Amino acid sequence: MDALILDLGNVLAFHDNERLFDAMAGAFGTTREAMRERLDGGLWDRVNRGQLPGDALRRALVARLGREVTEEAWFALWNCHFTLHDEMVREVERLVGRVRLVLLSNTHDQHVAWLRPRLPVLERFDGLVLSYEVGLVKPEPAIYARALALAGVPAARAAFFDDVPRYVEAACALGLHGRVFTTAPAFRQQLAALRPDLVDGALPPDGQRSA
Repeated sequence: MDALILDLGNVLAFHDNERLFDAMAGAFGTTREAMRERLDGGLWDRVNRGQLPGDALRRALVARLGREVTEEAWFALWNCHFTLHDEMVREVERLVGRVRLVLLSNTHDQHVAWLRPRLPVLERFDGLVLSYEVGLVKPEPAIYARALALAGVPAARAAFFDDVPRYVEAACALGLHGRVFTTAPAFRQQLAALRPDLVDGALPPDGQRSA
């Protein structure tokens, strides 16, 4: 197992969507339920596919809901639900240079703009597959293929960790070692079962990654 493909949300950074719906409802003068329905009714897919990049989502919501929210206020609002998963970030920092690391995330460019400076470890990944950049979303097979191409390994030599079971199931169907992510300690246990040297701190005898 020579590559780890990791999700972003609820793996490296927690996201509380209920908090997001509450904050957006307050800003746009509607209810949490109405805001959830609007986003779940097709906006999430367009957001993740890069069809509402940058400030386009704010403008679309302002036009539909008739309540003005400034660009600055929107950026803070749209990212208010994130908190870093510090324990998991430390786990990943420890893996840099010992196994190939690829991020695979359904996300929006403004989320990445907010998170990236707060997660400098991402700059040390071997690749990032961001749905809004490639126009693909999990669980579509093509987006996993993009991640494997960046990892430079066949599916059987890669492990995929995501908190959404159906995304993990899709990865397994393609031959990856898919694991449902729950907690950092559970991640260590799962990783130990896949490749013990990545958990016990020992490098291979020649100091190189395994082939």
